[in-house]
Amino acid sequence: MDRPWDERHPMSRDEMDRNGRPVLGDMPLHELRPAAHAVADWVSEYLDGVGAYPVLSRVRPGEVRGKLPLEIPEEGEPFEDMFKDFQTLLIPGVTHWNHPSFFAYFSVTGSAPGVLGEMLAAALNVNGMVWRGSPVVTELEELALAWLRDLLGLPGEFQGTINDTASSSSLYALAAAREAKLPEARKGGLGGLPGGRFYASEQAHSSIDKAVITLGFGLDGIRKIPTDSGFRMLPEELRRAIREDLGAGLRPLGVVATLGTTSTTSVDPVADLAGIAREFDLWLHVDAAYGGPAAAVPELRPLFSGWEMADSIVVNPHKWLFTPIDCSVLYMKDPEELRKAFSLTPEYLRTPEEDVARNLMDYGVALGRRFRSLKLWFVLRYFGARGIRERIRQHVEMARELASWIDATPGWERLAPVPFSTVVFRFAPEETPPGELDRINREIMDRVNETGELFISHTVLRGRFCLRMALGNLRTRWEHLDRAWELLQREARAARTA
Repeated sequence: MDRPWDERHPMSRDEMDRNGRPVLGDMPLHELRPAAHAVADWVSEYLDGVGAYPVLSRVRPGEVRGKLPLEIPEEGEPFEDMFKDFQTLLIPGVTHWNHPSFFAYFSVTGSAPGVLGEMLAAALNVNGMVWRGSPVVTELEELALAWLRDLLGLPGEFQGTINDTASSSSLYALAAAREAKLPEARKGGLGGLPGGRFYASEQAHSSIDKAVITLGFGLDGIRKIPTDSGFRMLPEELRRAIREDLGAGLRPLGVVATLGTTSTTSVDPVADLAGIAREFDLWLHVDAAYGGPAAAVPELRPLFSGWEMADSIVVNPHKWLFTPIDCSVLYMKDPEELRKAFSLTPEYLRTPEEDVARNLMDYGVALGRRFRSLKLWFVLRYFGARGIRERIRQHVEMARELASWIDATPGWERLAPVPFSTVVFRFAPEETPPGELDRINREIMDRVNETGELFISHTVLRGRFCLRMALGNLRTRWEHLDRAWELLQREARAARTA
C-alpha cells in the first residue's frame, strides 16, 4: 500500500504520474537552490575563518559515531536537519587540514578555486573510463598535466595521468617497471622466475614497500639503501647492492629515488642514481609527491637535477599545489609502458574512438575515473605560474626562518637540512640522557597539540624522536609561525620540569 504523502519528504508534489501519485525523482529545484546557497555560504565562511577552529579534533574514538543514529531513517529527512547535524555533530570530528597552523604531515590547502572546481565536477558526476564517456575528462586532463609539466620544467615527452594518491601512482609506476623489465610475468605470474628486486632509500615512503608487496615480490622484493648525513641515498651503496643481488641470482628491476622524503624532505642525488639505473638497465621512478611543485621556482630547480632522466615521476598537486585532495599525477616518459601493464578491454567497453583517443581506464587498476583535472585546471588558471611560484617561495622562506630560530636558540637542535618547507628538530638541552630527550620531545608535541592552536607531527631519525613542522598552507601567515615557536618554547620548559 502506498504511504500517504509526507509534507517533510524531499520529493516534489508538483509532479504526478498517470495514477496521480508523486513522481519519485531527485531533490526538486525549489529545495536544491536554497540548500546549494546555504552550502556555498558555509564553505565561504569556513575557508575565511578556519583559523578560529581548534586545528586538531578533540573527540575521542567512537564519539562521533556514538552521537549518530544507528539505523537509516525510514522516511527521508529535510536538508535543513542534515545540514544542522553536519555542523553540530560532524564538524567537531574534523581535524582542519585547511587551518593556517596545521603543520603536521605535509601541510596542504584546499584552495577556493580548487573547491569550486570540485563542486562543479561533483555536479557533473561524469566517469572518464573511456573517451566517449565524457571527452572533456580525458582532454582537459591531458591539457592540465601538460601545463603542470611545463611549469615544473619537465621535457615534453612526459605524459601524465591523474590518480587518487601517490600510493596508487607509485604502484602503477612499479607495475610498468615489472612489465618492462620482467614481461614474462604478465602471462605466467612470478612463479618460477628469479626473485625480482627494487631499490629505495631507507628514507623512502612506506607506499613503495606496499607497492612491491602488492605486485607479488614480497618484502624481500625491496632492498633499502643506506643514506648519508643528510638522509640522501648513497649511490655507491646502491651499485654495491645491485651487484650483490646479481651475484646471488636475483633480478634487479628498478630504483626509486625521492625528491622530498617524508621524514626530512631530503633530496636523493637523482642524476647519479639515473646513471646507475642506466648502467644496469633498471627502471627509475622518482617520488616527488611532496617536493615536485617546488620545481616551479627557478632557484629551487637545481634540486631536481636528473629527474628528467626518470622513466616515471609522481607529483601530488594536493600536497603543495593548493588542490583539494585527492589529486596525484603520474608522469611517464613512455606512457605505452603503463598502458601495456594495465590495458585489458572487454567487448562491452570497445568504442570506435579507441584507436585515435586515449581511454583513461587503460592506465591503472581503476575502471572509473573522476573529473579530477577540473579542480587542478581551476587552480593553475586562478593563481597562474607566477602566483604559484611566489606562494611556494614564501613557504620556503618561512621554513628557513624557523630553522634559523632553532639554530640560534640554545637547547634546540635541527636534525636535517631544509631544502623545501619542512623543518625537523628537537629540544635537546645539554646533559640530558637520550631516553629522557625522547620523552621530553614527545611531551612537547602532545602539549602543543592539546592547545588546539597548532598541530605538529614527529618522526624518528637514527633512533632519535624528532619534532617535525611542515609549512605549505595558503593561509599561514608570519604571526602563525611566531605563535608556533612561542608555544614550542613554552611547552619545552614545561616538559623539562615535568
